[in-house]
Amino acid sequence: MTPIEILNNPFLNKGTGFTMEERKELGIAGLLPPRVQTLEEQTEQAYAQYQSKPSDLEKRLFLMEIFNTNHTLFYKLFSQHVVEFMPIVYDPVIADTIENYSELFVDPQNAVYLSIDEPDVMESALKAGANGRDIKLIVVTDAEGILGIGDWGTNGVDIAVGKLMVYTAAAGVNPENVLPVVLDNGTNNQSLLDNPMYLGNRHERVRGEKYTEFVDSFVAAAEKLFPKLYLHWEDFGRSNAAVILDKYKDKITTFNDDIQGTGIITLAAALGAMTITGEKLSDQTYLTFGAGSAGAGIANRMFEEMLQEGLSEEEARKHIYMVDKQGLLFDDMDDLTPEQKPFARSRSEFANADSLTDLASVVKEIHPTIMVGTSTQPGAFTKEIVQEMAAHTERPVIFPLSNPTKLAEAKAEDLLEWTDGKALIATGIPVHPVEYKGVTYEIGQANNALVYPGLGLGTIASTATVLNDEMISAAAHSLGGIVDSTKPGAAVLPPVSQLTVFSETVAVATAQSAVDQGITKEKITDVKKAIADLKWEPKY
Repeated sequence: MTPIEILNNPFLNKGTGFTMEERKELGIAGLLPPRVQTLEEQTEQAYAQYQSKPSDLEKRLFLMEIFNTNHTLFYKLFSQHVVEFMPIVYDPVIADTIENYSELFVDPQNAVYLSIDEPDVMESALKAGANGRDIKLIVVTDAEGILGIGDWGTNGVDIAVGKLMVYTAAAGVNPENVLPVVLDNGTNNQSLLDNPMYLGNRHERVRGEKYTEFVDSFVAAAEKLFPKLYLHWEDFGRSNAAVILDKYKDKITTFNDDIQGTGIITLAAALGAMTITGEKLSDQTYLTFGAGSAGAGIANRMFEEMLQEGLSEEEARKHIYMVDKQGLLFDDMDDLTPEQKPFARSRSEFANADSLTDLASVVKEIHPTIMVGTSTQPGAFTKEIVQEMAAHTERPVIFPLSNPTKLAEAKAEDLLEWTDGKALIATGIPVHPVEYKGVTYEIGQANNALVYPGLGLGTIASTATVLNDEMISAAAHSLGGIVDSTKPGAAVLPPVSQLTVFSETVAVATAQSAVDQGITKEKITDVKKAIADLKWEPKY
């Protein structure tokens, strides 16, 4: 490798952190300013530059410049400012860079761009992208359902890059072992198709058998090249996400964050609420508003937990209601997805079934004790709806999870005011503590980042053959139990500021479950040691 290639390789480059001895040995003496800086000095300098940026978008672009040139410096800086950087590096600011990805494009950031129009280069592209690295984790997206902003084609590769950054910052997954991938099968976003600067395939999304073959070919190539692979699916569309997960979840070590991750963190928040109220999840009436991949995934996770608590499948389903744009989902509707069907109700259960066409009427009818929003309908949890719910339960559990901020179903401060401080709240966005009648209410953020990094680390460290429901339940319980139920205003989830600590908690619980079940490829006698051996720290 030439001196210039070393300085341009973010896995190897230390910039001014190279010692004089290293500079001479590598042939880069004289190619850097003469002063040698410590990593701590570099992070201090970089953070000062970061603070000078006038907007969140410019702050993110600056951080990406560092990421593109020096991974160690980037992750050291990230680790020192986790709470401040999370919304900049990932959601919500990443939505801005995705929408403008083609216009802002500078560097491919070690991602692999696979095109449905060029299937013959798939394996060679993955191999070249790995560049000899031992890939253990891929985050892949086809970007049809990005956050709350929809279909963004190849621009969505940023979501895979960003997700992997969180894996490393939160759980210590070695950046040399990860690979972001985008499957470009076209886009139905007309603004992209009309944009002369758009960098992706300029045709409508390919559906059906050709798309299925494209995905299957990707999985086969990735599994062949990377035998230790943990495959993370991200932001696939409603019609494909669950189908793909169901096809592979019992065959390979795989995970869909939108379906499973959101379900895990929401279950953890609900278990945290139960710790505060002293109740059981299986005694609750659960309502989800928004029945897409996330809403259905959460409902299924609640269902599985109720089974764990001893309910039969028939009994558990009676506790769960799903509401979407057409109102309460009924089993005679002809547009239900496979994930919605198990929770669709019979019209014969209700004397007024035909009037249950909106959230307000359903809340008035069923009196939910837990209400979760994944609808991307801003303000959907109105004062009237919330107060109707609160009139029938002592501590209403309300989780407006849609993000970014402009899509949230309600604001935490409004929920507290409307329920006289009784609501137990988790949000999909970071929220500052709320003062109400002399009590400081900590608002838990149902941020998947509290779950998926540790889940991945634990699964990889344990050499599990699959990621199953038992491992997922163990992960949720490990987070849901970390609640101070004696403190007024306590949050239902641990804070993102303790992300690295709780990622390890989740990793240990996940790995131990795999070991206890006997589903590991290798014999693991000490779970904590296996995790410690795998973790990477940003240092020179």
